[in-house]
Amino acid sequence: MPNMPYCFPGETPEWAAHSAPKAVVLAVDDDPGIVNSIMSILRPEFTVRPFTSGFEAIKYLGENQADLILLDYHMPQLTGSELLDMLLQDARTSKIPVIFLTGSGNEQNEVEVLQKGAMDYILKPVNARTLLARVRLQLELKCYRHHLEQLVEARSKDLIYAYNKLKLREEICLGLLARVTDMRDHETGDHISRTTEFTSLIVKYLLEDMRTGYELTQTQADDIIMSVKLHDIGKIAVPDQILQKQGPLTAEEFTVVKLHPEHGARLLDEFIERMGEDSFLNTARDIILSHHEKWDGSGYPEGLAGEAIPLSARITAIADVYDALTTVRPYKKAFSHEQSMKIIQESSGQHFDPYLVSIFGKLERQFNNIAQSMK
Repeated sequence: MPNMPYCFPGETPEWAAHSAPKAVVLAVDDDPGIVNSIMSILRPEFTVRPFTSGFEAIKYLGENQADLILLDYHMPQLTGSELLDMLLQDARTSKIPVIFLTGSGNEQNEVEVLQKGAMDYILKPVNARTLLARVRLQLELKCYRHHLEQLVEARSKDLIYAYNKLKLREEICLGLLARVTDMRDHETGDHISRTTEFTSLIVKYLLEDMRTGYELTQTQADDIIMSVKLHDIGKIAVPDQILQKQGPLTAEEFTVVKLHPEHGARLLDEFIERMGEDSFLNTARDIILSHHEKWDGSGYPEGLAGEAIPLSARITAIADVYDALTTVRPYKKAFSHEQSMKIIQESSGQHFDPYLVSIFGKLERQFNNIAQSMK
C-alpha cells in the first residue's frame, strides 16, 4: 500500500493527518560506512532502507514505496546519474525527491543532476545537522506538493462538473428554443430532431473519411450537429397564417417565407456582436442564412453557388429536404424513402453538392431507419 504523504513531526499542518507514518528514506551508496552513518543520523525520525547498489534500490522500488532517496553520485555499474534517469522515466518513482551525496566538489556534476530533476546536492563527509535539515525540508515540501495536487484535483473535478452542468443546461435551452420554434411550422416539432440526426450521419462520415475541401475538426463537427437545430429559427418572424396555411402558398406568401434565413441571421448577429468570435454562433449563422442556397446558384437569399455555400449549410440542405420529402406537410403528402432518394440524387449538381449526395447514397439505409423510427 502506498505511504501516506509525510509531514515533519511537530510541524504537521492542520490539513495533514496527525498520525502520518514515518517517512521511508532510501540510502543508496556503494560505501557501507556511508550508508551506516546515514542510518545512524536518520533512524530516530525516519524508516531508512540501506542499499549499496543502484540495481538493488531499483528492485526494491519495483514492489515498495519510498518518500525520499539519498543517492551517491559515483557508484560502480550503475551511477547515481543513471539511476536518476531510470527513476524519472518511471511514473511510480518520478515524483520521489532525490538528494545527491558526493565526495567530489565537481560543479558540473551538481548542475547536471539538478537540471535533470534532483532536488538537492550535499557534499561528503555529511554533517548530521545539515543532512537532517535537508531531508526534513524535502519531505515537508513533498507533503505540501501532495496537498496542492489534491486541491487542484478537487478544484478540477468541481470545474468539470460545473462545466458539464452548464453545457447540459445550454443544450436543453437550445433544444427547447428550436423545438418551440419548429412547432409553429410543424405539428410535433420532430422535424428538428430528425434533421439533427440526418445531419449527424453526414458529419460523422466526413470526420471518418477525410477529403480535401470537406475536412472537419471534431469541434467543427460538434458545432454543426448542435447548431443545425436552429436552422429555421428565422421562421419565428413569419406570420402564423402563412406557416400554418393548409395548401400551397401564393407567390407573395412564399416571398415572405423566403425571408426567414435573413431574419434568423439578424437575430444571431446581435449575440455574435456581444459574444465576439464564437465558432458555434458563426456556424449557426452560416446554416441559418445559407441552408436554402443551391449548388447551381439558384437558391436564396444570396444566390450563392458551389463551394461559396458554407459546408455546414450544404450538409443541412440535404438533411432538411430529405425530412421535408418523407413527412406530411400542409401542401403535400409524404413521399416514400425511395422516391425521396431519387429526387435528391436527381438534384445532384443542381440543388445539392454532388459529393455530399454520394455520401447520402451510401448512408441511405441509416437515413431510412431514422425516418421510420422517429415518425
